[in-house]
Amino acid sequence: MRKAMWGLLVIVVSLGLTASWSVAVGKEPTRVGKETVRDWINNPEVMILDVRQPGDWLVSGKKIKGAVREDPNRVARWAPSLPRDKKIVLYCD
Repeated sequence: MRKAMWGLLVIVVSLGLTASWSVAVGKEPTRVGKETVRDWINNPEVMILDVRQPGDWLVSGKKIKGAVREDPNRVARWAPSLPRDKKIVLYCD
């Protein structure tokens, strides 16, 4: 189960939500590997956002320890409050 979770983390900082956020901050999204994310999980300078669709998140048995759950359909509501002093990792599947 843990291997599967890390395999899914390969798809970080990408896709639609990431593109929107990148445009907002003026940077291209950067993909990072599962090893990097594994090192960042307990780092207070990193925020991991789980932005899977609500239905996907509910039925999944895989949750990332310490990740903040945000609804990708409500980006305008939560994106402005994201910390600017942290690395933001978006997890979507």
